[in-house]
Amino acid sequence: MIESVDLSAQERAGRAFPVSWDQFHRDCRALTWRLNEVGPFAAVIAITRGGLVPAAIVARELGVRVIDTVCIASYEHDRQGELQLLKGISQSTQALGGGTGKGLLIVDDLVDTGATARLVRDLLPGAHFATVYAKPKGRPLVDTFITEVSQDTWIFFPWDLALTFQPPMKDGAG
Repeated sequence: MIESVDLSAQERAGRAFPVSWDQFHRDCRALTWRLNEVGPFAAVIAITRGGLVPAAIVARELGVRVIDTVCIASYEHDRQGELQLLKGISQSTQALGGGTGKGLLIVDDLVDTGATARLVRDLLPGAHFATVYAKPKGRPLVDTFITEVSQDTWIFFPWDLALTFQPPMKDGAG
């Protein structure tokens, strides 16, 4: 299975890190394995949109039935902009964490500059924050993660990729 990569985004980022569905699922299960030693958690809070898939996998593996979202816009395709809190965490989920987030698990796919993580940390300072991938600028804000990548790496998540035919290397493909 070969995946196509948007070279313009790769060139802007400096390095490309394409992640297949299989790899992402394995990384989410590895994250869950680490989180199992930290919990239990009363609820999982996904940071949308990137945190939806890992939060679903983590919640399933941990047996957590309460899943909420905090909706924050920070990227428009591949450009980072101003943070916008589009939807906060529900009052019932906040109550599970006693208003501070204690016993709650926040999940995202990636921490990049840390701007989104800071906003969510301010909302629930006592929650455990987990990401599948972490970049150095945002890494100090994360409690648990699986893979650290360099700041100039652009991660191509499986939901952003499409399968396309790739010509053989002998035909000039590289």
